[in-house]
Amino acid sequence: MSAITAADVKSLRERTGAGMMDCKRALQEADGDIEKAVEALRVKGMKDAGKRADRSASEGTVQSYIHANAKVGVIVEIDCETDFVARNDDFVAFAKDVALHIAAAQPLYVSEDEVPDDAREAELRIFEEQAADKPAEIRSKVAEGKLRKWLEEVVLLNQAHVNGDKHDGKTLEALRADIAAKTGENVIIRRFTRFAVGE
Repeated sequence: MSAITAADVKSLRERTGAGMMDCKRALQEADGDIEKAVEALRVKGMKDAGKRADRSASEGTVQSYIHANAKVGVIVEIDCETDFVARNDDFVAFAKDVALHIAAAQPLYVSEDEVPDDAREAELRIFEEQAADKPAEIRSKVAEGKLRKWLEEVVLLNQAHVNGDKHDGKTLEALRADIAAKTGENVIIRRFTRFAVGE
């Protein structure tokens, strides 16, 4: 087993934002291999995210984005558990990145829970009518598939970030989970408002 130095632990902490003891344990388990330790911490972070979901997120930040043409703007509120994380550079950068995405992608709702039943039912009826020429046994599947696609278009957390190269095609929900794992806190995209001249 290779010796784990304080510099290794510090380097891993800077890369992942995980606690010092978690970094030390991950390095020991990975026999000093930094890449394996990063992967182990990410897996642990995803498991811990489920436990964090019930914790209160009463701190946070409000960030904005104004497009270069000054015709589109967004204000977004993203919450976390502590003021310390709310002021963290990565957390603030995440919030600004979400605001930029909203300006470009124009979601209508933060999560699927916010989609009104009547809007969902109206879309499903339209999709069922569009599938009327399909064989009876697959009509409902076709309509359900189109409804899924529609939810990906109008629900923020279901959308892939518009900057696909920077974020490897991840959805906003995956990016939210990543920042929650990195900060060790419950992170919630609470609400947003998008303004566009003439709309």
